[in-house]
Amino acid sequence: MANQVAKVSLVAIADIEEVTGVADASLAELSGLEFTGVTDDHVLIGSPATSDGSDASLGFTSGIDNTYDVYEFHFINMHPATGNAQFMFQVNSAGEDSFDDSEITSSAWNAYQGASKTADGPKIEDDKDQHDEAGYQSILSRRTGAENSESVSGILTLYAPSDTTHVKHFMSQGQGYHHEDYSLTMYVAGYINDTNAITKIDFKFDNGEIQGDSEIRMYGLAKS
Repeated sequence: MANQVAKVSLVAIADIEEVTGVADASLAELSGLEFTGVTDDHVLIGSPATSDGSDASLGFTSGIDNTYDVYEFHFINMHPATGNAQFMFQVNSAGEDSFDDSEITSSAWNAYQGASKTADGPKIEDDKDQHDEAGYQSILSRRTGAENSESVSGILTLYAPSDTTHVKHFMSQGQGYHHEDYSLTMYVAGYINDTNAITKIDFKFDNGEIQGDSEIRMYGLAKS
């Protein structure tokens, strides 16, 4: 099998002459793994979705298929135009025209700390739960602030979106600057009650536009 390793610690294999004194050509294993069997776990799919400062939503309408069983969406400094804004997502399955047909069942909880709040949590967020509802699902952090330095970041994991037998499970974790000036971490998990293949995903704030420098990256996790 041909060598599949492209980089080690972000250094291209072609540029590595030795690893701890062992010549590259003589290296059989790396941390107990066969050198020829290591693959790049996270594969960036397409270009990141970035805001020009006036986007009502950001998302991906291609690239979600059966190439990967697990997809991750990384959110980097999602910044709302209006304070007290909740970041959300919804999906579109094959053959659907809009993001309001897939029903979601979910649970959400958080923990927080800050100058204006005494540390608390984990705490159930009943108002963020959904029970077979077709609305956008809140994720990452509740009620993010809109000041220049305030934003929310995190990860959403979507499992087997192309499966046509099972519902689609998801989990998210986010960290945000709450508009009342405290740090809040939020966890959400649930399933999309749809056995059709998921082909599109959309993200937005429930209040106002997504501002500039906000970025969403979509990754596929290698199957082996």
